[in-house]
Amino acid sequence: MIEFLMSPSGGESSGMQGWTSIAFFGLFFLVLYFFMIRPQSKKAKDQKLFVTELKAGDKIVTISGVHGKIVKAEDDTYLVEIDTNTKIRIERSAVSMEYTKAMLNRKQAS
Repeated sequence: MIEFLMSPSGGESSGMQGWTSIAFFGLFFLVLYFFMIRPQSKKAKDQKLFVTELKAGDKIVTISGVHGKIVKAEDDTYLVEIDTNTKIRIERSAVSMEYTKAMLNRKQAS
């Protein structure tokens, strides 16, 4: 009885142990995909779509927290007015979708 409990296969045949390992890794990959990889790729796709749809006149917030209004949209950059007669040029990738939407939601709630 003790030899049965202490055997490396736990009493299972070696073929059955191989299938359980494969099933475990398959299940692990599915969980990893649905809880980590898929949401991240969806978020990146949404961010890219958000940034490409911005146009002149839209209010934005950058990743660093700078608030402004787009004056001119170019290929890879935006000209953003942050104060009267104060404009800066930023990369499209510097615009934060989360911060911009949070700012717009706060203003609508007020």
